Amino acid sequence: MRPQIEARRAMALTLGFDASAAFIAMLAAIQYRWMATGGSPPDAWPTSLIASGAFALAAAVAFFALRVHRQVWRHSGWPDAMRIIQGVLLTALIFIPIVFLWNRWVGFPRTSLPLALLIWVTLIFVGRMVALTRSTRRPFQIFRGIRADAPPAILVANATEAADVLRDLQATKGGAPVRILGLIEADGAEPGRAIRGVPVFGDLGELGKMLDLLAVRYDETPWVAVAGSVRARDTMNQVLELATQHGSEVMALGSNREGLHLQRVRPADLLARPVRKLDIEPLRNLLESKRVFVTGAGGTIGSQLVRQCAAMGVSQLTLFDASEFNLYDIDLTLRESFPDLDVFAQIGDVRDKKRLLQTVQQAKPDIMIHAAALKHVPLMEMNACEAILTNVGGAINAVDVSIECGLERFVFISTDKAVDPDNVMGATKRLAELALAYRAKDTQLAVSMVRFGNVLGSSGSVVPLFERQIAAGGPLTLTDDQVSRYFMTVEEAASLVLQGVAHNGSPGEASLYVLDMGDPIRIRTLAEAMIRMKGMVPYQEIKIKTTGLRPGEKLHEELTYSDERLIATGINGLNKVTPESRKVEPAGFGKTIDALLSVAAERQQTDALKILGSLVPAYDPPNCKDEVTQAR
Repeated sequence: MRPQIEARRAMALTLGFDASAAFIAMLAAIQYRWMATGGSPPDAWPTSLIASGAFALAAAVAFFALRVHRQVWRHSGWPDAMRIIQGVLLTALIFIPIVFLWNRWVGFPRTSLPLALLIWVTLIFVGRMVALTRSTRRPFQIFRGIRADAPPAILVANATEAADVLRDLQATKGGAPVRILGLIEADGAEPGRAIRGVPVFGDLGELGKMLDLLAVRYDETPWVAVAGSVRARDTMNQVLELATQHGSEVMALGSNREGLHLQRVRPADLLARPVRKLDIEPLRNLLESKRVFVTGAGGTIGSQLVRQCAAMGVSQLTLFDASEFNLYDIDLTLRESFPDLDVFAQIGDVRDKKRLLQTVQQAKPDIMIHAAALKHVPLMEMNACEAILTNVGGAINAVDVSIECGLERFVFISTDKAVDPDNVMGATKRLAELALAYRAKDTQLAVSMVRFGNVLGSSGSVVPLFERQIAAGGPLTLTDDQVSRYFMTVEEAASLVLQGVAHNGSPGEASLYVLDMGDPIRIRTLAEAMIRMKGMVPYQEIKIKTTGLRPGEKLHEELTYSDERLIATGINGLNKVTPESRKVEPAGFGKTIDALLSVAAERQQTDALKILGSLVPAYDPPNCKDEVTQAR
């Protein structure tokens, strides 16, 4: 049976039950009053039947007008009970003039009306309490307070998580943000049970049907509220697809100090990894009361790193960035959030070693985190010399200054594009990995290099691009239908980077860490999901088109070279490349890098790329023309 037909049938049965109960109540009340007064008149039965029919008709009109017939008994709460009481009173107001016009109350026992109302209300509530007993085993739920303005929603969660969510919802101060009509169990439960008084509709296969049915009953499409492990990628994609097909909006249930609250589903909810539980005490012990210096502090990764460092109780944070606006923004944020923290904001370019050295000498940090980089792949193909000077030269400047100033630890932010690079950006980051390890030998500096994939929402990434394109009405642009990427939230990436700092404490050692990014995400799948997050249907309301791979782009990225071996660090999500699988720098490595930087400084792009290719054998530079010609 179609959901719309099933819903209308259920509403008709509800209205029929309430009207029938009204008929029975009035008939019983009249007969009782006549029996109590010594017997019934000769025309008692015709009068009783007419009066009872009129009362049932008044009840049907009143309950239909107040939409009492739309109530779902197994979802009944105090607002429904109040609506029933209003319907009963309205029924009396309709019935009284009907009886007066009929026979001016002649031959009709007037006291039968309040008795009929009492009997009727009893029958109505008993009927609903029986339904609540069968579905939720909570017959008195109808007398429990529910926010009248709370929107109806279907909860999608696993059984064990659903119980916790429902308990927290019931304990939320000020009332729950949603009225949970029922539960869809993602782990495939059979309908007919109840969890904490909420009926189980079934598994995900029932979601579409229930959305259509309840939309008719409630005259609005319920939200879909997701919680717990259901927010993992595969399930979220399925929920989003079903919800948009049936005109429902998907929301996530998050928590705060006051209880659970609704929040928009984010692209981060599409990641196929559970929330990591990290032991922050070793990190706190390392960072507490330390002075930390962060290059690229205004960028996506850099700004998150400084926030987390501030939360760990560092004594001083030096923010170093070439962008005035980015530096101003993160400086303001830190001063508002951590008013007692010593924040030292300095404008500077990592290419300028003198400026970097001056700033480090003033700040006297214990730890440097090097997050500054040029990372946009197609742009770096056209501006190869700039990528070399920043990504290689800047990294070398940073580590050399750290060694010269006697810092304890140095952290370098790498990328998955450094593995078998097909582009300038990846090749420069790979060369930076090799150069830092080379520079750190025989020093007192402990170097940690952390390699990971894309960060959701970072500047220049696909997520903000898709958001702008959706806001503009589309289309969303893909470079290739098969392209996929690793993704991680910026919070998780920054946390694991800092965990790598705490893990590596050997002077003169350059440790390379690789973050566990989960499974790569197909960009077309991400685009479709982001459209559905906005409540729209892909390819119908928002188009998706392919534009072809841009210069330097790969279909798929990797996190390790084929000959690199990973070992567990004991930290969830953080793996270490074994020292024996690390590359050995060739003879004359340092002089060749100096030559590369010199050629790049002269903006001799073709020669610079040739040298870059010799230093990073996995990189095969294209036959380049003069930079000016290429840019044109």
